[in-house]
Amino acid sequence: MDLADTEEEADFRARLREWLAAVLPGLPPAPDPADWPARRAHDTAWQRRLYDAGYGDLHWAAPPALRLIFLEETERAGAPYVGANFVGLLHAGPTIAAEGTAAQRTRWLPPILRGDHVWCQGFSEPDAGSDLASLRTRAVRDGDRYLVSGAKLWTSHAEVADWCELLVRTDPDAPRHRGITWLAMPMDAPGITVRPLRTLTGTAEFAGLFLDEVPVPVANRVGEENDGWRVTMVTLSYERGTAFAGEVVACRRVLGELAREARATGRWDDPVLRRRLGRLGAEFRALWRLVQWNVGGAGATGAVPGAGGSVFKLRYSHARQELYDAAAEVLGGAGALDLDHPWVHDRLSSLSYTIAAGTSQIQRGIVAERVLGLPKGR
Repeated sequence: MDLADTEEEADFRARLREWLAAVLPGLPPAPDPADWPARRAHDTAWQRRLYDAGYGDLHWAAPPALRLIFLEETERAGAPYVGANFVGLLHAGPTIAAEGTAAQRTRWLPPILRGDHVWCQGFSEPDAGSDLASLRTRAVRDGDRYLVSGAKLWTSHAEVADWCELLVRTDPDAPRHRGITWLAMPMDAPGITVRPLRTLTGTAEFAGLFLDEVPVPVANRVGEENDGWRVTMVTLSYERGTAFAGEVVACRRVLGELAREARATGRWDDPVLRRRLGRLGAEFRALWRLVQWNVGGAGATGAVPGAGGSVFKLRYSHARQELYDAAAEVLGGAGALDLDHPWVHDRLSSLSYTIAAGTSQIQRGIVAERVLGLPKGR
């Protein structure tokens, strides 16, 4: 495989670098991580800048090679991450682009790309986390609308969201995978209660979502009624296969910072630490090649990312935790307990990665069945 830039790709990379170099010095500082309204304003303003400069649609509408160059260059330049735009740009948007009607794409995609609308994800429930197909939030058809009642948990960015990608059960008598429907729920509809959940890092990017006969128009259904599990697999394919791609570049940057810090403090003299950092360097390089393979393969066939996304997500989750364990070793002593240090904050955050977007146990099951062809467990 030839991974060198073509002439077109090299020109795109150069223009993007030039634009980032001109724009980034004038950006306001990032807000307090715990202030989600301010973070929403900061993140959506950055998305609007990208849109106005012609880079707004690179997360799903661009050729794979340009998408990966965009991720590489924005991360290396220290550009803002998607932040509050995460669900819209990397989950809901690609799903609507792949499965929505022409009217739905026209209605929802431009506001996501402009940074006008923030989306949250209403999938997990108190009794349906990893076993997502056992969800019990009900949607009862009432003319041209559904009345939705139930509870969702770990609803990403619900506190500041305009829309929610929501999974509901529309046929309680059908086999559990066949009675689910994918809805786009406006977060200003009556009957919605949002209760922020404070995490180990002290922020509240998640919330509990309580729904009491919330009216959702039938026109907001993506895919057919009771076909939501298939649509959900599209969402999860993007979530596991491409949504973390930029974070791999970020981890490679952090790894370089760890090596420089270790040299400055003398910890580099420890051969065990050097080997650990070297192995992580090889691991993240391999993970980036896997990202290129997943994204390139999907782009070549016009399909959504496949089971290879689970291979990536499984290994990336553990590699990220190992990276920040190494960061604690480099910081040493009291430094590893300094909650104001970004590496310590990210170490606490990394603990969730083997749970979020499908636990490692779930990913192993997918890899066993869909990649290796092993029989289902009983």
